[in-house]
Amino acid sequence: MQPIRQKSVFPALFVSLALGLVACDRKEAEKPASQIAAKVNSGEVSVHQINYILSRTNAGANTPEAAQKVRRDILDRLVDQELAVEQAIEKKLDRSPDVLMAIENARREILARAYIEQVTAALAKPTVEEAKKYYTEHPQLFAERRIYNIHEIVLPATAGVADELRGMLESGKSMEDIATWLKGKGIKFAGGTATRPAEQIPLELLPKIHPLKVGQGLVIENPQSITLMRLAAAQSVPISEAVALPRIQRFLGNQRASEAARQELKGLKAKANITYMGEFANADPSAAPPVAAAPAPTAPAAQAVGRATDAGESKSAADIAVEKGVAGLK
Repeated sequence: MQPIRQKSVFPALFVSLALGLVACDRKEAEKPASQIAAKVNSGEVSVHQINYILSRTNAGANTPEAAQKVRRDILDRLVDQELAVEQAIEKKLDRSPDVLMAIENARREILARAYIEQVTAALAKPTVEEAKKYYTEHPQLFAERRIYNIHEIVLPATAGVADELRGMLESGKSMEDIATWLKGKGIKFAGGTATRPAEQIPLELLPKIHPLKVGQGLVIENPQSITLMRLAAAQSVPISEAVALPRIQRFLGNQRASEAARQELKGLKAKANITYMGEFANADPSAAPPVAAAPAPTAPAAQAVGRATDAGESKSAADIAVEKGVAGLK
């Protein structure tokens, strides 16, 4: 199943690494032959470049034959990249203002990320006991995990409508009857059916959906919209503790690193002399949404293990996709 991972990783690598290589000094000292993987016109692709990509993408393999194929695939893409870089330099694209800005932005991002990684590297790793506690405290995501088939109707927030919708749900009105009622009121709405595992449901909503029996539903209100949902079906698909714990530890580690990065930048900002200029001089900085300095986990740990198979089973395509999601949180 390894090629599935490779196909999704390499196209992105081609784009991101092309910028980085443009900025490199083209007149570096000649490398020993053992360090050169390929000569491309006047340029070279080194073994170190291949190893670097392997270390950053986790594009490993289980057998020597598969590992060799992975390395060759990376080399082929680096050769393509080198050819494109040579053409870009020949056409003086490395002097283009847009390219120069992209290179500078990439440089700043890499430096900022390196600093945050240095800050978070010293953090204690989450223990197995912490992971077990998380597993126990979130049974809806693990031991009691379900896949829900939900019928939904979403409409703009309208005064008084939510209470009537609740009444219709409680009286057993069908979704078709409710849709007809909304049409009669001239209220625009969107309807549909969604199949969602527990980890794709917001954590604050999951405890309300988890105890529902088939046919039951609820109405969710927010300032912009009203969502009516009814449980059409549910399938129990638990995740064992053995499968979940390593990924929960990884999730908790990323969560801890994200918070440490946020606190570090908050401290740096408090000490810095920052003066907003021009059109930003009178703007309230607190009104702007915060910009993440490091990738933060955007889903509960179960999302990393949601489709994981039990320890004794072979990996499915879905399981590999899950592991790629986990890798993306690193």
